[in-house]
Amino acid sequence: MFVSMWMTAEVQTVQPDVPLADAARLMGQQRIRRLPVLASADVDAPLVGIISSTDVLHAVPLNVNPFTGTGTPMPQAGGEPALTVADVMTPNPLTTTPDAPIEMAASMMRNRKIGALPVMRHEQLVGMITESDIFRAFTSMFDLSAAGARITFDISQGEDVLPLIAELTHKHDLQVTSFVALHDHERPVCVVRVAGKDIDAMLEDVWKSHHRVESVIRLEE
Repeated sequence: MFVSMWMTAEVQTVQPDVPLADAARLMGQQRIRRLPVLASADVDAPLVGIISSTDVLHAVPLNVNPFTGTGTPMPQAGGEPALTVADVMTPNPLTTTPDAPIEMAASMMRNRKIGALPVMRHEQLVGMITESDIFRAFTSMFDLSAAGARITFDISQGEDVLPLIAELTHKHDLQVTSFVALHDHERPVCVVRVAGKDIDAMLEDVWKSHHRVESVIRLEE
């Protein structure tokens, strides 16, 4: 799976000189938590920053809800001019590309403790991928809405289990709908989703192969 498969392609943006109150109002109206900041209103303008709802909240008094849409100016301390996006945005944000594997984007977000990445193609903003998109991507791998079974079994011996799965599903005329081998887990396991009529026979063969079956979840349509 790649970033392009799960990102939001139509992204709301703002410019650095936009009043912070206007950016906050846009977030509230569109129910979004982040806005990429482009150098100008041109869609091909360079990405210069990103602003989040957390950035906005940190910039206003505790008793003010900046997302209500009132558009009230947000002055800086000492009576200086009203705050703009440039005053609170994160400049030069981390980015990803449409063809990046989804797990690379997820790892970057986790390691840097950020909730979204602008998606760039040849220095042009083409989308945004968020932590919610990552969750959707990974849960899709284990969709529980289709009939079959979700089998988890031990692979602590460290062997490549793909040939075993291929052999058993072919033998029992089963279809593999998803497959993940977690070798780096504290207890290495394989999680495989299969569909077909002869699942019990496959389970028996898994046991015979000296792999402990940890869990079997039957899935009904």
